[in-house]
Amino acid sequence: MSADKSSSWSYAEDLPAEDDVMLRARERSFELGVTPISPGVGAVLTVLAAASKAQTVVEVGSGAGVSGVCLLRGLSPQAVLTTIDVDVEHLKAAREAFLESGSPANRTRTISGRAADVLPRLTDSAYDLVFIDADKPNFPKYVEQAIRLLKSGGTLVINDALDKDRVSNPAARDSTTVVLRQIGKAIRDDDRLASAMLPTGDGLLVAVKK
Repeated sequence: MSADKSSSWSYAEDLPAEDDVMLRARERSFELGVTPISPGVGAVLTVLAAASKAQTVVEVGSGAGVSGVCLLRGLSPQAVLTTIDVDVEHLKAAREAFLESGSPANRTRTISGRAADVLPRLTDSAYDLVFIDADKPNFPKYVEQAIRLLKSGGTLVINDALDKDRVSNPAARDSTTVVLRQIGKAIRDDDRLASAMLPTGDGLLVAVKK
């Protein structure tokens, strides 16, 4: 990457302005040892939620609520966010962030459990947007479940899809990087989807179900 390109990426990442609600959610993330999405990724999530006019959203990996708040801020007042996490402390922090953001309790549904167990219980073709940001070894399972859950025209978003620049490096062969590389190619070649890889954050893979 040229110096100018790197500078432009950094500028784009730092451009979004975050309020005290987001800053406190980030602080809770660090206290819990959770890596939150970047401000740039958060801004993209808000835009995608708004542009898709999503009414029903599933989030795999609640963290401390940073990404959930970003999604909620792009959704209409009637939309509902379902967020899944195996760690009850993460869900507690996420609920605190949602409350501080002004979202009524009936706009969010927090589910404690392994996403591999929870996702199959959700209704087919009932969701407008699915955001995946947890447990990378199981991403292939989550992606297939997400495609099942999405309505036609629904949006799939996968965070950290470039795995801190390792996916683009053929010499990087660790298991997580290999899984993400395979997912990128599988989604690209899936006739059910139209997709694009965005360099935002550590990579956002975005796809729309045809």
